[in-house]
Amino acid sequence: MAQVVRSVVFPVAGRGTRFLPATKASPKEMLPIVDKPLIQYAVEEAIEAGATKLVFVTGSSKRAIEDHFDADPELEKALTESGKTELLDSIQGIVPDGVSCIYIRQGEPLGLGHAVLCALPAVGDEPFFVHLADDLIDGSPGCLQQMAAEYAEHGGSVVAVETVPQEHTSSYGIVAVDASDRNRITRIIEKPDPADAPSNSAVVGRYLLVPEIFDELQHIGRGAGGEIQLTDGIANLLEKSPVYAYSFDGVRYDCGSKLGYLQATVAYGMKHPETGVEFTAHIEQLVKGTNKN
Repeated sequence: MAQVVRSVVFPVAGRGTRFLPATKASPKEMLPIVDKPLIQYAVEEAIEAGATKLVFVTGSSKRAIEDHFDADPELEKALTESGKTELLDSIQGIVPDGVSCIYIRQGEPLGLGHAVLCALPAVGDEPFFVHLADDLIDGSPGCLQQMAAEYAEHGGSVVAVETVPQEHTSSYGIVAVDASDRNRITRIIEKPDPADAPSNSAVVGRYLLVPEIFDELQHIGRGAGGEIQLTDGIANLLEKSPVYAYSFDGVRYDCGSKLGYLQATVAYGMKHPETGVEFTAHIEQLVKGTNKN
């Protein structure tokens, strides 16, 4: 029987240079989609999937993330005194009772694999999620909960994948799978040229990994870009433990890009309980105006 997945690793040490100057003094993970930062959506998805240990692998400019998930007695007192109970509830319930936050500094920017390896002391000898907040996935249930159900059936590592245009394979880890064996991954390559890609099935920002991945990450050395690549660790893990590609049910927004971030903002704004009706009408009016031209 597969172990319950209790830990989730959030690699949040990146500088977010594609969003400068907005990210000069504020972490990219704190960019809001309507009224919640990206990292809060990530935490909510993890908690929904049953995670009770939130491990943030941070950098020197990421103090705002710690502050966001910490209590703010002064703000809570002000909201209480002004009778703004809904706003009070929105900040008090970000991290429920029984869920802990752990912050670990990634001393050097040595890649995603290195960030995951930094979380070893907190995760220990258990399976764990890795969640990249840049990839906002709108699904019900959330992507991590879907992956946890998949893991419960076979006990092997699971990575989320989606089909991308062939010309975009050089931006992703790309997998080949054995379709007759629950899409068990037979090969994974980090950012291959389109001509060399084994498929156009791309790994996106959700992983459920067995603890043996830590051994691989400790021994693979630096790969592409002089970094410790998580993809390389998974490639070595394939030889010893099954890893499955999982096509999730939901819509992914690449919020690491300006276009994806804007698309997510529009999509979430149109369904938000406070803004949805009026914002949707506004978007429809803009579309009509564009069509007239």
